[in-house]
Amino acid sequence: MLAPGVLDGKLYTYTVINLLPNVGLSFKVDGAGLLFAFVSVTLWIPVTIYSIGLLRPKNDLSQTRFYACFSIAISSAVGVAFSANLLTMFIFYEILSLSTYPLVTHNQDDEAIKGGRKYLIYLLTTSIGLALPAMIIVYQQTGSLDFMGGGVFNDQTSNTLLTILAVMFLYGFAKAGLMPFHAWLPGAMVAPAPVSSLLHAVAVVKVGVFSIFRVMTGIFGVDRLANAPSLTMIICIIAGITLITASLIALSQDNLKARLAYSTIGQLSYIILGVGLASESGIAGAALHIPMHAVGKITLFLCAGAIYEACGAKYISQMNGIGRKIPFTMTAFFIGSLCVIGLPPTGGFISKWYLLNGTLDSSQQWAFVIFLISSLLNAAYFLPISYKAFFALPSDEAKYNKASEPSMLMVIPILITATGCLLVFFFSNTMYQFVEQFLNVYAKSN
Repeated sequence: MLAPGVLDGKLYTYTVINLLPNVGLSFKVDGAGLLFAFVSVTLWIPVTIYSIGLLRPKNDLSQTRFYACFSIAISSAVGVAFSANLLTMFIFYEILSLSTYPLVTHNQDDEAIKGGRKYLIYLLTTSIGLALPAMIIVYQQTGSLDFMGGGVFNDQTSNTLLTILAVMFLYGFAKAGLMPFHAWLPGAMVAPAPVSSLLHAVAVVKVGVFSIFRVMTGIFGVDRLANAPSLTMIICIIAGITLITASLIALSQDNLKARLAYSTIGQLSYIILGVGLASESGIAGAALHIPMHAVGKITLFLCAGAIYEACGAKYISQMNGIGRKIPFTMTAFFIGSLCVIGLPPTGGFISKWYLLNGTLDSSQQWAFVIFLISSLLNAAYFLPISYKAFFALPSDEAKYNKASEPSMLMVIPILITATGCLLVFFFSNTMYQFVEQFLNVYAKSN
């Protein structure tokens, strides 16, 4: 219902209540926000079906709490997507942090509680200690927190202040997983597979990078970033270091979910690096990489949960040969891997194409090499898993003999998301229309 108006250039706005002078609890629907919200709520459906297949056979006693928090989390993600200003976005960002804590600690054992404690400490201390003060400074300097084309700062604002604020926002929204504030992400792997997929593909981490995306385009402004190469250099260096380092760590992980977690940290930095390029192609690639990575990574995490249910294997070294016993799951894993690597015919190819073009249009052309090296590392830590699963001799006979496809309530959602990896490639032009509408407002306004 919203899409036709947004594609025609209309912005839907609504203010619930005024909280501060010139700042209210306000919502605005534009192309980038609608695309993010659409992907979030669409992927939430197969994950919920998967959750039913995982939790109900176990007679899990905390299902009501699980689904309630799950629903609040996805609602918070949509709230962030449709926020018209920084304060509204911050409120929903914090609601998301609190609502996902019970999901991370769902198993209620020592490991889950430890992971949940780290999760909450990292996210709350950074948002309250860095993002909130930065937001107050922005309001004090400009009298506004609205996201607008051209940003809110005037030409007299010093580059030093802008740089400090940019770094505070980059690390204040720690859900984006930038190093060194990334340790909460692998620690949250103790959560059930549907929670991991929600954390790493849709709601939590994407809200982190989307928040940074909004701040850089709507508070700082694309033109201001483009005319401040020293500022974009800092953003790109922070993202580039995280991208390469996380990929190298992922390469050394034998635990499948840990490898996926570090892969997520690296992939999130693609989006931040794309915004840091401050070119239209770079920003378009960053916006498109949000849905492209979401469908690929959610497939991989759902497959990881299905593999564990199928044979109890947590480690990649235990998965030799299991592709012959669980072909649907491992085929979906292969398709999800191609999407994250960025190979056609999957959606990841499209977003990385725009990102690579964005580097050539920017003042940070060295980032071209970073993207290429990272994609090679993506292939190095994903493709051997599928090769071993289908072609290697079994390394763990007990797990191999036990392996069989899990329930259809788990397999069908995996096949749906794997199909999504292919569909976003063939319908990428439709998705780009939403990004183009966003660019018309934020990147071409001046």
